[in-house]
Amino acid sequence: MVNRAHLVILVLAYRLLASLSAEAQHAKESYVVYLGSPSGGDAEAVRASHLQMLSSIVVQSDEQERPWTLTQSYHHAFEGFAAELTEEEAAALSGHERVVSVFRDRALQLHTTRSWDFLDAESGLHAEHLGRRASGDVIIGVIDTGVWPEAPSFNDAGMRGVPARWRGVCMEGPDFKKSNCNKKLIGARYYGSEPGSAASASSNASLSGAAETAGSPRDTVGHGTHCASTAAGAAVAGAEYYGLARGTAKGGAPASRVATYKVCTLDGCSSSALLKAVDDALSDGVDVISISIAMSSAFASDFLSDPIALGAFHANQRGVLVVCSGGNDGPSLYTVVNSAPWILTVAASTIDRTFQSSVVLGNGNVIKGVAINFSNQSLSGEHYPLVTGAEAAGRHTPVSEASNCYPGSLDAHKVAGKIVVCVGTNSMVSRRVKKQVAEGSGASGLVLIDDAQKDVPFNAGSFAFSQVGNDVGAQILGYMNSTKNPTAVILPTEDFKEFKPAPTVASFSARGPGGLTESVLKPDLMAPGVSIIAAAMPSTDKAEVPTGKKPSAFAIMSGTSMACPHVTGAGAFVKSAHPGWSPSMIRSALMTTATTTNNLGKPVASSTGAAATGHDMGAGEISPLRALSPGLVFDTTTKDYLNFLCYYGYKDKLVRKVSGDAGFACPPGAPSPDLIATSLNYPSISVPRLVSGKPVAVSRTAMNVGPSNATYELAVQAPPGLSVKVSPERLVFSRRWTTAAYKVTFATAAEVSKGYAYGAVTWSDGAHSVRTPFAVNVV
Repeated sequence: MVNRAHLVILVLAYRLLASLSAEAQHAKESYVVYLGSPSGGDAEAVRASHLQMLSSIVVQSDEQERPWTLTQSYHHAFEGFAAELTEEEAAALSGHERVVSVFRDRALQLHTTRSWDFLDAESGLHAEHLGRRASGDVIIGVIDTGVWPEAPSFNDAGMRGVPARWRGVCMEGPDFKKSNCNKKLIGARYYGSEPGSAASASSNASLSGAAETAGSPRDTVGHGTHCASTAAGAAVAGAEYYGLARGTAKGGAPASRVATYKVCTLDGCSSSALLKAVDDALSDGVDVISISIAMSSAFASDFLSDPIALGAFHANQRGVLVVCSGGNDGPSLYTVVNSAPWILTVAASTIDRTFQSSVVLGNGNVIKGVAINFSNQSLSGEHYPLVTGAEAAGRHTPVSEASNCYPGSLDAHKVAGKIVVCVGTNSMVSRRVKKQVAEGSGASGLVLIDDAQKDVPFNAGSFAFSQVGNDVGAQILGYMNSTKNPTAVILPTEDFKEFKPAPTVASFSARGPGGLTESVLKPDLMAPGVSIIAAAMPSTDKAEVPTGKKPSAFAIMSGTSMACPHVTGAGAFVKSAHPGWSPSMIRSALMTTATTTNNLGKPVASSTGAAATGHDMGAGEISPLRALSPGLVFDTTTKDYLNFLCYYGYKDKLVRKVSGDAGFACPPGAPSPDLIATSLNYPSISVPRLVSGKPVAVSRTAMNVGPSNATYELAVQAPPGLSVKVSPERLVFSRRWTTAAYKVTFATAAEVSKGYAYGAVTWSDGAHSVRTPFAVNVV
């Protein structure tokens, strides 16, 4: 009888699953259909051809159903469209002879001053003299959450007229007028509010909130405004965040123009809208595109199904540099995203400023913690009893949960009016949640003992909060155990400049190698991304606004999202001085002049304290002033990128569609990941497999952008156990714009450890130092 009952249950379960599977196949959701390079024709003709393709493949099941509509249509720099399709319909379209790829319109995520002064100081050069070479004709396109146009960073005082080549628009909305644009903020677009669009489609639950706020270019998150002002904000004297980080806020290219493209809300960013934004930006006439957005590293897609990689490829074809954040899933390896070789991928670092929130114990000892808080506690005021989370556990609550300040774990009677001490042994409970638990239970403050992310100050608003590491936390616990009535106060935050050592790689910054290929060293560069002050929309979060204060015009944020616009600004700065340089030449200049030492003159360290590697920081920390005169550059051509696609494994026919070059043929030997490493003319080197007894030779070609009659001598930094030979050992250039090729041969020595080894090949003519880092995986 029992077996028969089990059989009945299994049959019913099977039928239910089959029914759900059938429903899923027939349920419509947004897909992007990518067709490669544009075929030509005006917008209406292209749209009509897309509709014809759609109707030829998709058969409507109901004559009453409305005609097929496209939620997006791409036709400027590349061709394709987005539409609501079933899984079966998407599969049918993927087999069409014109189609390169079909992929779901997935929700992408955001990667969310003093920093520029720090970079200038680290370069050792005079910013005033070199800065005169920059012009105001470079246009930066920021694809993000929109813009808060009233921010003083977008003041256009003293700027010349908008460049005549600009073809963009300033879209209006209920809260955004054309007059909000000016000679600094020259364009603003928004996406997602069209009827039937992915953002407003009820079937796309992950983007369901986008339609409510997408009908205007205005920023309702703050992220886009912060990024845009970091890249190109005008100088604003007296900037501060409620008294902290006082100084002059400015972007990396303050003379550049800004155009914003709103594709994101708090709920995420639509892939189809992002592709449309890139297509529009290229048509509008931008010179540099900044994207602090990506998919999680856990869901990396291939290059031809990645909307950012696709848009960036066609941007490079048009001579537009694309800079992207590398992601915030560090410090684990293989977490870097936006890793296509035609993207400049950015890691995040700290700067020489720290936000200190001290904990003063009842015995007079001062414990230096890290946080941003504006509490009213003071040395001369009341001292508060200290209690651990474990001591304040509620009834039937495991001690481990109360120790971590789990929601509902604390007894309000035991913590009211006290400072709670919690630990961070469970990463599932964020600092924000712990703070809310303590505050909601009536605590007067929270001390968090946790090494994780203590390099990134948490903003607790008016609530007394401080984070300390495990070693220092042991001192607090020791004091509590040594006295019957332990007390403490948590002082409001103070900021300290010229903190050492700096920079270090941020703990959250995603690390390489890249998940899709280890044959390209990623990330490319590192830039400030911790506690960056920049313009923002006035905060509506009461928890972040100190009691009695008005919302600040500036915000302090951390993430590779903040590092990305630093490199965007630096790239625009170099572009303004060298308008004829290709995107890869600008990237090369930034990479080969990057610094690898901190303000103590020692090698840059990772957040763990160990020396940072190429998979942590790429070529190193950007030095925009040095990048103006790099000496040599490595120009990676479109053909290099097409060969990369072939070596990666894509067929000739597919690559021809992407490139628009009907005569292109994949090189001999493709596909081969090894040939990516040896032949892609990149300003860094990554060898994914080095086997004992089988040397690997890597080719590179350098171009002289410095004086004529230049001779560059070789210096090699090689780790123990790795043989690195370069031929020739001297590069001679008779004049500017000439090139010289060389080979780097890697081989193992007798005693060599398995795994990645790191070093660099550096060329110098006495005035320029051209450093190309390498990572070699000994297997």
